Amino acid sequence: MKMLLDGIKADLQTYQQMLDLIAQQFEAAVRHQSERLGEIAKEIGALVDVLEARRAQRVELATRLTGPAPSMEQVFALLKPEPRARLEADWAQLEAMVQTAREMGRRNADLLAEQYTIMQRVLHGDDQTYEPV
Repeated sequence: MKMLLDGIKADLQTYQQMLDLIAQQFEAAVRHQSERLGEIAKEIGALVDVLEARRAQRVELATRLTGPAPSMEQVFALLKPEPRARLEADWAQLEAMVQTAREMGRRNADLLAEQYTIMQRVLHGDDQTYEPV
């Protein structure tokens, strides 16, 4: 149980780093800093690997604690009220951070796709620009 709880705490810190990097990624995209975007992508990739390893460990630990097809609700039920409340709060915070990271990532992807589209039009022209309707 301690390893599972420690993993969630570590994920909270790692997701904060992830959110910071995603914000930096947006700024680098706005400023067209392609080298910095590459650096950030590597850093994000490394964090994703760490988070995925912790997720796999969490599933393994939860399975040991609660049996096959574990859920966090089953893990919560194993704790006394005070530690349970702390874990539920940490888990809710982690879920919120994951959702925020997804939304920010989607925003960044949309920006980069739009920039790419614009650049393609600038470099190769827009086939529809001078065609009669």
